[in-house]
Amino acid sequence: MNPDFIWLGIGLLGQALFSMRFLVQWLASERQRRSVMPLAFWYFSLAGGATLLAYAIYRADPVFIIGQLTGLFIYARNLHLIWRERKVHAKETMHAST
Repeated sequence: MNPDFIWLGIGLLGQALFSMRFLVQWLASERQRRSVMPLAFWYFSLAGGATLLAYAIYRADPVFIIGQLTGLFIYARNLHLIWRERKVHAKETMHAST
């Protein structure tokens, strides 16, 4: 099989994963009738961004590489902040119940 064809598939998969974040965000907001950013948004952002970064590296596109690296940092940072907040909240809940 042609490597370019495989990498095209990887690029399209990355774009599909990245696009899913908008669908997930839109559906969550419609359900709550307000704008929300569900956790799945950040996971799709990270998965899509990482896949697109691999594709950008294969294509040797420095603009695309820099853009995806920047995005991945932001997505990972947001997930870290969410995990940290949940950990603090869990500790507070545990101490309040004792």
